[in-house]
Amino acid sequence: MRTCLTRLALVIASAPYATDTKPAERNKMTIDNDLLRRIADTLDRLAPAAAPQSDLDATDAFVWHADFDRLEPVPSVNRVAFGLLKGIDHQADLLLDNTRRFASALPANNALLWGARGSGKSSLVKAVHAEVNRATPHALALVEIHREDIGSLPRLLQILRDGGRRCILFCDDLSFDDSADTSYKSLKAVLEGGIEGRPDNVIFYATSNRRHLMPRDMIDNERSTAINPSEATEEKVSLSDRFGLWLGFHNCDQETFFAMIAGYVAHYRLKVGEAQWRAEAVEWSMTRGSRSGRVAWQYIQDLAGRLGQRLAERE
Repeated sequence: MRTCLTRLALVIASAPYATDTKPAERNKMTIDNDLLRRIADTLDRLAPAAAPQSDLDATDAFVWHADFDRLEPVPSVNRVAFGLLKGIDHQADLLLDNTRRFASALPANNALLWGARGSGKSSLVKAVHAEVNRATPHALALVEIHREDIGSLPRLLQILRDGGRRCILFCDDLSFDDSADTSYKSLKAVLEGGIEGRPDNVIFYATSNRRHLMPRDMIDNERSTAINPSEATEEKVSLSDRFGLWLGFHNCDQETFFAMIAGYVAHYRLKVGEAQWRAEAVEWSMTRGSRSGRVAWQYIQDLAGRLGQRLAERE
């Protein structure tokens, strides 16, 4: 809008005088043209700067900012080393194999990692990305899109398509709570069924606490109030069907919880005896009412702080 007004003001300001214009009218036109030029200059100053071109080769990880259509480089990703992920060996092997195939330009599936909170879903996505790039530097870019920006997916995919680099498009904690939320339709068209679909150089990984990306009471409510209950939820539930790879995550048992902590203790060379950290870990998990990778890491942070030891970069 501002650009159009600016151009209009400049056109009017630069219009030639008629040869038969009277001096008084000509003076008035001069004043008007000066005013229009000032308006044009003001609009130019107010107009937002053009969005910078996104360089997908700048680094290996980015965050998408939909308000500015910009990919912000992330120099250092907050992640856990692949080898430190315990109790999810099967899920890790499947996702790593799928990602390696994608990096090699072979057929691969979009992946939905669903299940218990704090069980390592997002950590696994970031660890797998790092593991593939460790073996083949710069093989893949990790691009994170926030749940609330799903509606901007078509614009983002155009940027990634033009960039040419192979990318993992990652959405953490994906879910749809409101029956009026239709942004999931953008995702459905991208994953499968749209005219364009997702670009060949992009794969989509999402994590969610829900297997079908929507709460059970919302599904039951739509079934009970619809003329045709099966059709009422088919459109939304079918979104999860667009993911060819489903990986379920569940709460771990105590031995797996201990294995997680033992791995961290050894990796960071924490100066603590096994008997001490085992007793503390049991108490720690009981106070939080669960055992998970997140709870294990929180205990390690507390332990390291009490020991006065720094946790080096998690590689």
